Amino acid sequence: MKQEETNPEIERNLIFIGTIYDTFEALEETLGKMKMEKPLFLTYIAKREFANEIFNHVKENNQIYLKDDAVREESSHSVQ
Repeated sequence: MKQEETNPEIERNLIFIGTIYDTFEALEETLGKMKMEKPLFLTYIAKREFANEIFNHVKENNQIYLKDDAVREESSHSVQ
């Protein structure tokens, strides 16, 4: 598959993944405002692991083409 080609299944998956990630973000924000540190920490870990699983799946299956600059930028922003 060429980089310029679009795949409706990939587009749907990206929307679904984005929705899940946004939900993690909203949950983190809410738990932070409620000062619930243990659930906040667990949510943070779950969000990070979810993102790692997605990136590993993409790498293994070559389903999404990322520009080298985007990958470098993402890894420079990764949580340590």
